[in-house]
Amino acid sequence: MSPSPHVHGSLALDTPLVWGPPGALPDERRLRHLGQALAEVLSGRRPPETVADRLTDQAYRELVRAGRMLDTRRPPFVGVPHVKEPSDGVVEMCLLVHCGERDRVLALRLERRGVQWLCTDFETA
Repeated sequence: MSPSPHVHGSLALDTPLVWGPPGALPDERRLRHLGQALAEVLSGRRPPETVADRLTDQAYRELVRAGRMLDTRRPPFVGVPHVKEPSDGVVEMCLLVHCGERDRVLALRLERRGVQWLCTDFETA
C-alpha cells in the first residue's frame, strides 16, 4: 500500500518531483502544482509541512519563518509558470498568483538533486 498523498483542499501532491534522465526538465503541470501549493502556504491556507519534501531544509525553514506573506480573502490561484533553465540542473520559474483585488508574483528556483527536483529558494512580491 502506498502512502496517502499530501492533500489540503483539492490539490494533492501525490508524487515527488522526479523527472526522467539527467537533463530532463520538469513537467509544467507539476511545476504549477508546486507553485499552487506554495502560494497556499504563503496565504495561510495550507500547512507548510505538506510541501516539506519538495524543498531543501534551508528553503523550508525560510518558508516557515516567512509565514503568511500573501494577504488574500479568497484562495490563491496560480497561472501558467514561466520557466527558464539558467544552467544544467537548475530551473527558475515565476507564476502570477491571482489573489482577488491584487495579483502577486511568486518566483521559485529548483535544483536537481539526483533524480529529484527541490525548491532551493522562493520570493514573492
